[in-house]
Amino acid sequence: MNKKLLLIPVFVLAGFFAKAQRVGSSPEYVKTLTANWKGERTPDGRPKVPDLVLDRLQNCTLEQIWGYLGNKGYRNQVEKNWVILKPGETMTGRVVTAQFMPTRPDLDSLVRAQGKAEGRSQKGGINIWPIDILTKGDVYVADGYGKIKDGTLIGSSLGNAIYGKTGKGVIFYGSVRDMQELKDTKGFNAWVKGHDPSYIKDMTPTSINAPIRVGEVTVFPGDVVFANEYGVVFIPAHLVEGLVSASEMTALRDEFERVLLQQGKYPSGEIHGDWSDKIKEDFRKWVAKYPKKLAITQKDIEAYLAKGH
Repeated sequence: MNKKLLLIPVFVLAGFFAKAQRVGSSPEYVKTLTANWKGERTPDGRPKVPDLVLDRLQNCTLEQIWGYLGNKGYRNQVEKNWVILKPGETMTGRVVTAQFMPTRPDLDSLVRAQGKAEGRSQKGGINIWPIDILTKGDVYVADGYGKIKDGTLIGSSLGNAIYGKTGKGVIFYGSVRDMQELKDTKGFNAWVKGHDPSYIKDMTPTSINAPIRVGEVTVFPGDVVFANEYGVVFIPAHLVEGLVSASEMTALRDEFERVLLQQGKYPSGEIHGDWSDKIKEDFRKWVAKYPKKLAITQKDIEAYLAKGH
């Protein structure tokens, strides 16, 4: 009898931890994290920043983004010093997060039980769980706590699976294997802290689509990532359109000013200074005939001009 009584708290405690251990975040939790976003969302609750905005973001520079976010109070959004699979390319996308921790038997058992309860794959390694939920336009971002040897979160096979699902690549605060084969996958890119020929070992995925730490940055599911050879920046979804508009407006003005300077229609001092009403009207007409799609709207243009530029 006494042994049975002693076992009751053990079963209750185990049930509590199994229930408390959330591998995958609920859509409601993700919506709470990203409450400042007011637009469309994916089924898992993440903000769905429009593809057009992601495309236009690629034309920004790291410094433009860094400065804009800093002015909004987000001063810890950039992580540098990466090993890049294909330097010279820029990648943007919607973030899916995963956190890995060093394995310990009791934690691993709880995570596997929770994953089974959530309907996650019971075949293959549990490191594939974040990959299973990826969709077009997603970028898989994982905190592998900087582990290199035995910390390879993917190899060439999973890399191709990721690209097939997303059309994008990965950002790992950890490592990968099969760098040479991954480099041959057209369109796929990776920002990692290292690479190694070993297989993943003694790592447990403890959360999917929850906040994670990537170096000096806290990353939310649904953030938008901008990655190039100079660094990786994670942008809160609700700030992306304003950032793109501001950067695009600056780029448009620079291009328009070059046109005016070549035409010799106005003195250079009038072009580089506050614009006259006549120059502003010329700018409106020039933008109306602009050959590329723009993320900014006519309303954005009028607001910009009203500030006395």
